Amino acid sequence: MKPARLLFDLRRHVASRVVGSVRAFNYDCFADRHIGPSELQKQQMLQYMGFRDLDQLTNTNVPENIKLNDELHLPAALDEWRMLTELREIVSANHVYRSYIGMGFNDCIVPKVIISNLLQNAGWTSPYTPYQPEIAQGRLESLLNFQTMVSDLTGLETSNASLLDEATACAEAACLAARYTKRNTILYDTKLHPQNFAVLKTRAEPLGIKLVPLENVENPSISKDVAGVIVQYPNTEGKVYDLTKLIENTHEAGGLAILACDILSLTMLRSPGELGADIAIGSAQRFGLPLGYGGPHPAFMSVAKTNAKNTLARMMPGRIVGVSRDAQGNPAYRLALQTREQHIRRDKATSNICTAQALPANIAAMYAVYHGPHRLAQIAKNIHKSAAYLAQRYAEAGLTVSHDVYFDTIKVKPKNLTDLRVRSEQKKINLRHFDDGFVGISVDETVLPIDIQDLLYLFAIEEDIKSIEAQTSSTASPLIGNSDHARRTPFLTHEVFNSHHSELQLIRYMKRLENKDLSLVHSMIPLGSCTMKLNASAELIPMSWTRVANIHPFAPIDQTRGFQRIFNDLERWLCEVSGYDNFSLQPNSGANGEYAGLLAIKGYLESIGQEQRKICLIPTSAHGTNPASAHLANFEVKVVESDRHGNINFKDLSAKVDQYKDRLAAIMVTYPSTHGVFESSIVDVCNKVHENGGQVYLDGANFNAQVGLCRPGDYGSDVSHFNLHKTFCIPHGGGGPGAGPIGVKSHLAPFLPGHPLVPLLGRSEGAVAATPWGSSSILTITWAYIRLMGGRGLKEATQMSILNANYMARRLENGGYRIVYKDEQGLNAHEFIIDCKPFKKSAGIDVVDIAKRLMDYGFHSPTMAWPVHDCLMIEPTESESKDEMDRFVDSLIAIREEIRQVENGELDKDVNPLKMAPHTLKVCLDSAWNRPYPRELAAFPKPWCHHKLWPTVGRIDDQFGDRNLVCSCPPVDSYE
Repeated sequence: MKPARLLFDLRRHVASRVVGSVRAFNYDCFADRHIGPSELQKQQMLQYMGFRDLDQLTNTNVPENIKLNDELHLPAALDEWRMLTELREIVSANHVYRSYIGMGFNDCIVPKVIISNLLQNAGWTSPYTPYQPEIAQGRLESLLNFQTMVSDLTGLETSNASLLDEATACAEAACLAARYTKRNTILYDTKLHPQNFAVLKTRAEPLGIKLVPLENVENPSISKDVAGVIVQYPNTEGKVYDLTKLIENTHEAGGLAILACDILSLTMLRSPGELGADIAIGSAQRFGLPLGYGGPHPAFMSVAKTNAKNTLARMMPGRIVGVSRDAQGNPAYRLALQTREQHIRRDKATSNICTAQALPANIAAMYAVYHGPHRLAQIAKNIHKSAAYLAQRYAEAGLTVSHDVYFDTIKVKPKNLTDLRVRSEQKKINLRHFDDGFVGISVDETVLPIDIQDLLYLFAIEEDIKSIEAQTSSTASPLIGNSDHARRTPFLTHEVFNSHHSELQLIRYMKRLENKDLSLVHSMIPLGSCTMKLNASAELIPMSWTRVANIHPFAPIDQTRGFQRIFNDLERWLCEVSGYDNFSLQPNSGANGEYAGLLAIKGYLESIGQEQRKICLIPTSAHGTNPASAHLANFEVKVVESDRHGNINFKDLSAKVDQYKDRLAAIMVTYPSTHGVFESSIVDVCNKVHENGGQVYLDGANFNAQVGLCRPGDYGSDVSHFNLHKTFCIPHGGGGPGAGPIGVKSHLAPFLPGHPLVPLLGRSEGAVAATPWGSSSILTITWAYIRLMGGRGLKEATQMSILNANYMARRLENGGYRIVYKDEQGLNAHEFIIDCKPFKKSAGIDVVDIAKRLMDYGFHSPTMAWPVHDCLMIEPTESESKDEMDRFVDSLIAIREEIRQVENGELDKDVNPLKMAPHTLKVCLDSAWNRPYPRELAAFPKPWCHHKLWPTVGRIDDQFGDRNLVCSCPPVDSYE
């Protein structure tokens, strides 16, 4: 058949399908907006692959014994306008009270310039974690600003680039102290925020860390077996301790002093560094992050330099941005010390943290950049003055105020608690109610004189606004003047925090950083096992609505009926697509979901008298978080080998199951495998483990290949986490926020995470995150995506992700690359691996060279050297059009031709476009071009490269950055 006739026939076929389909009557079907290939492109790819339609393709590569033979029972898809209308109606059931509950969550004024230009900007929300730093210098600089902000305010040398929330940071700090000191006793302040202690307790128990309450915080007796002491600063009741003796005594005993800090208070209080603390943790939520009924919010950790090797920093969990240099000797940013992270160290990693809170951390950093040290200090002073005025007026009225030294929180005993509750409801105000009859009041930067008037009225104190305004500024305050607790050291002295205080300056700074980074606004990001799909604008809008963004996580349930409806919908819909019976939405990352799922298995086994079961089998192809999470849950990891086809070696699995059958707790398996294959033996694997008393944990990282086609709960899995930031459209944000809810079969449901403040399923134990439903505000994104797609749309998205991957794999195979693993039919799932190993031998070209050269073509590299060394793992997702995939494939084929030219001597083996990649604009314009290949080949190897994103630095020296660890520093511009 001639090409012209073929194209005509395809167009006629497509036209007939569209006219005869439901879609013809829905001119604004969201699935058409979300799925990249047009109907014509879809048919072209199917014909290229030799399939009639999508069903024939997926019926071929999804094993028969796991296929879902029914449609998903989900509400019919809505268009964007109707979805937003329905969701707005649902959240109208939320009631936004003025919340003075505190407990680490405070309202703040979110600068609109940051919302518009960062939070609602795909250039910031859609990139992945900056594993390719040459095209990520903007957000790396912003995260370095975050680290500098934290280091300055805490007075400690090294900070990480965010953690999940303050409660998990508290637990991470305890684990760090135990690792560092090789001891297992942690003393804790009984006035920790309740959620901090709850997560600390959850994390400590499996690891055998003993938690002992402090008897006397300000002068404790500390024994030589203590790894560390954790104190809330100020404490949950608002009191500011004198910690001098505690820290001295801790150090004399050889332990570490850990302070859980309010970061804004550190503009007024002596910093942890001034006090001599070793570790500081906390949340930067009040630096420009809305309450969001729990998040997402960026936590932080900073550590002191305790010795010449900077051991604490090298053991610290979470990602760290550091400074190195590029091939031309210019300063450049990169992720430092990656060899301690889970994707490399696996069960020996310092933590299971993968996704953290990069986007919220960038918001907090920009808040600090926008306000600078003087405005931040003024905000803190205004808050402190308001608290001091309230405390004084309450005391004058004969009320008992608990503490003399505080920052923003006071604890006061009302004369008539019933009357106070009535007045609070009348004024729509939430206070914190203690068990001893006292109430807590935490004020924040949004508090105005009228709010203070209302807070006095609650206690039957009358005062006019003008008097409040006059008296607040003149009230004596415990932290102002010659207080022993007052900060004595400067902070945020660097130029970046003292230069961008007008809106126009900040806009230009944010845009300058954004323009250095490759995101989905530029080109596809084909990272395998990362699912970099479209994050639609309509899905992101609701999280900024007042009735979503401005609710305290511990507000009474009757004020959050809208959220409860969203949670119920999500749990029901996720059960439907997964085949599980129950869900917990609490885990706020995929790794946290893994941990929660493993704890559910652990709890179940203990409940049936099988606590001796400690063996967790993990295939070699598993995600690095799997063994790290298993270690944190105190399971003993045993590795299951892969066979030569990349599948779980069933013979090796059977041998290990038989060997450990009396101690077998679980297997953790990713499906489809990270080798990009629907393994036909998955049911046999599940049965084998179950027959020998184990549970099956199925990692949901690759669930984008299953939705609507098969369900883990149907074919043998007991528990899975689901990365909502992959399959269900929460944006990656350059490394977070994420969400990792877990689904379980009914026998594991009693062991899902609880919460001490809002008992879930009647359970207050086992919290894995600070708030009951994790990062609640971003769950609206997943709700919106499912509501927009409906069951049919979700299934089609899955099928298109599989078609796109197989189309690219076939084209690359025809273009000179070997596909490492395929199934029995010669197909892949939604991702595949290309073999780059031979090029090292034939041309001296390794996988890093190919990854860097792709930048010159305008693309982000696929996942590099994982799960197979010297290979690239590619996942296109359903959102990419055929045109974009063809550009990427053509780029790799062109690179293969460049390798061939190195092989046959046409290009120099040491100085060639691959070895010297990436090429910056500055290098390509250099008048002294002396390389043995044309600069046109370096800069514009393909026609589309004329509108590419240019790397702003050359290839970065990773080893130099790790040997010379610098994690807070001036921006690169200041070196020039």
